[in-house]
Amino acid sequence: MARFSRIEVALKMKETGMIPVFFHSDIEVCKNVVAACYYGGARLFEFVNRGDFAHEVFGELIKWSAEECPEMILGVGSVIDPGTTSLYLQLGANFVVSPILNPEMAKVCNRRKVAWSPGCGSLTEISYAEELGAEVVKIFPGAQVGGPEFVKAVKGPFPWSSIMPTGGVKPDEENLRAWFNAGVHCVGMGSQLMVKKEDGSFNYPEIEESCSKAFRIIEKLKS
Repeated sequence: MARFSRIEVALKMKETGMIPVFFHSDIEVCKNVVAACYYGGARLFEFVNRGDFAHEVFGELIKWSAEECPEMILGVGSVIDPGTTSLYLQLGANFVVSPILNPEMAKVCNRRKVAWSPGCGSLTEISYAEELGAEVVKIFPGAQVGGPEFVKAVKGPFPWSSIMPTGGVKPDEENLRAWFNAGVHCVGMGSQLMVKKEDGSFNYPEIEESCSKAFRIIEKLKS
């Protein structure tokens, strides 16, 4: 069962402004990355459903996170069907993000009052997602659907829409300013945050600093 309500999720998305997005098949790597993001200021984290047995990694990660990073709202991304949605809800996912708009997923999440953010690429899809109960809609891939200018255009006729772009978001002031000036609710960011060492392993102190820097920029832009 989710530890955080969909209202808490939407408000925390707005408050923090960014969600790190990550997947790895090694649970210890995942724990270290979640901890680095947590100490860097993240309070939401999207675990990507990728590959066989990803749900087993998530199941262990969410139990660990509840103990070690108690304020972290852990959710799942890249879910595209209601069956997989149900599986992750049973494991305790606090929110579900999808690259597509599948109305059957909305029914599953709404029954349990869990936040659902479907991927949209047009005004029609955004409107339909909101009709289905999505509080925050994802635009994906963010850069390819039109970037900040697309968000700005959407907010004209749909000023009530809460939009989260993923894809094309970078942890630098120029990029983040463009998105937040356009009116995003929050942003999702993956590989741009996950700094690696020369040998290809993850540099956890640098990931923490990368998150911290991004949050400082976002706080400055919002103020």
